[in-house]
Amino acid sequence: MNMDMLVVDAFVYNSYYKKFIKGNAAIKDGKVFYVGNRGLETFQAKEVIDGSGKYMVPGLIDIHLHIESTMVTPATFSFGLIKNGVTTIIPEPHEMANVFGIAGVKEMIKASRNCLIDMFYAIPSSVPATSMETTGGAIEIQDIDDLMQTEQIKCLGEIMNYYDVITDPECKTNQILSHIKENYPELIIEGHVPRLVDLDLQTLIFAGVNSDHTHQSVEGMKERIAAGMFLEIQEKSMTKDVIDYLKETLVDEHFCFVTDDVMADSLQNRGHLNVLLKKAIKMGMTPEKAIYACTYTPAQRMRMYDRGVISSGKVADFLLVSDLQSFQIEKVYKKGSQVYDCSHIYKQPEISRQFPEHFYQSIKLNELKEDDFTFDVPYKEGKVNGRIIHVQNGSTFTEEKQDSFAVKDGYLLWEDSSCCFIKTFERYGKNGNSASGLINGDIIKKGAVATTYSHDNHNLLVVGKNKQDMVLAANAVIKQQGGICCVENGEILSMVPLPVGGILSEEPLEVIARQVDELTAALKSLGYEHYNVIMSLSTLSLPVSPAIKITDHGLINVNEGKVVPFIIEE
Repeated sequence: MNMDMLVVDAFVYNSYYKKFIKGNAAIKDGKVFYVGNRGLETFQAKEVIDGSGKYMVPGLIDIHLHIESTMVTPATFSFGLIKNGVTTIIPEPHEMANVFGIAGVKEMIKASRNCLIDMFYAIPSSVPATSMETTGGAIEIQDIDDLMQTEQIKCLGEIMNYYDVITDPECKTNQILSHIKENYPELIIEGHVPRLVDLDLQTLIFAGVNSDHTHQSVEGMKERIAAGMFLEIQEKSMTKDVIDYLKETLVDEHFCFVTDDVMADSLQNRGHLNVLLKKAIKMGMTPEKAIYACTYTPAQRMRMYDRGVISSGKVADFLLVSDLQSFQIEKVYKKGSQVYDCSHIYKQPEISRQFPEHFYQSIKLNELKEDDFTFDVPYKEGKVNGRIIHVQNGSTFTEEKQDSFAVKDGYLLWEDSSCCFIKTFERYGKNGNSASGLINGDIIKKGAVATTYSHDNHNLLVVGKNKQDMVLAANAVIKQQGGICCVENGEILSMVPLPVGGILSEEPLEVIARQVDELTAALKSLGYEHYNVIMSLSTLSLPVSPAIKITDHGLINVNEGKVVPFIIEE
């Protein structure tokens, strides 16, 4: 029997029994034809691979991530994934949708079509995430219909505005959910459900949202699984208690591992989904169980029944791994063809101008001045009590603190306080909104940082200890048509230009990774103390991430879903 490839004497992962079985695998027309003991006496192959001592593992599958979080294009992202054994992903481009609406989604899908890995998309469901922010675009019901009819869609992306879903039957998100259930009843609906329990949780499930990828606790997982939710475990949820529960309890069908957001330097230097797989093994989960959660269960969740396993008729995406404990990937195969060999050095092809021209001209802001960083208050003199956004290392969640601040001539003397000033500017030329606040905790203690990479609205966000540095950082970002700039004492310490929509770079992965690494070091030199300083900074404007954030509408009490004033009236 003629085959394209025959892998002989490998330990082949059997997903159905969750164990490795020594044998051979025949590949034909990009699919697995046979797995068993028959070899060269039965098959005549164009290529024979010696799998002696190697473990044959299905290609890894990540079903919840945002390419834009890595600040690169789909082609660059694909290049970075292959060496890490990831062969299929379900990206949700809600960052590009927030900037450009359905055009942003379609252009991301278009840019993915010739990529080496398979990218099947999720429709952004919450654009904007709330009504308490200004975005460049929105996704409406008619846009969902358009995408369902014209693109390869696997699911409705994470429902982020959980507060409105459970409190306002007429809200836009509930209208979308009703439309999906009526017109696309088989479409999978993904969720963003931080800390919800009991009645609130089950109200969301009743609305159709049946997964959660947010920060997990053991008690929260128990309640979610008992109610029928599927769990997507990020690295930040991989605590000892969580992993012990997952490895000791019979819940293998109810969870998988996902990356969600990966910085460019981490993708270049650490890896991707394989990082979580290796971490789970190191924390005591058996390799077989960890592999299952990175291949079989994510494929099943997204009803991709043609992959995630090595068996007859399935897509021949697989890895050859030399050691299970370290999960050292030697080779990667996509549809039966070798696409990576650890002994080779691969150079990323240069790419440029992959998007429409107006995608490179999305910052509609004039140059800012020092007066833009005064904090007006409705009092002439004295002191006011104000709310503070408090940042704490270990989480992108914040908490509200309160303190009193001096006022002179109608201005808050924020530069004399221990806090930083935080201000956000609407940058799409829609309404000219801006909002001011104060921030402290594990954040910068000097200098300033400005960014248009600010979830999910991607307006211009500026944090600093003095007006001069804030002006310099903000104007540098405006001049570059987007990016992140770190400044101290009138000097630019680091700059990451993001000219595509103010959120993406077309530089090769190694270049953007170096820029991000340098920016991280600069932010830490200014006193930012966080396990992921860029993600912490960029989520200060995310009004669905507890507990207090800021948008161009003002300070947001996330748990109550409303704008609150800076001044606390006694």
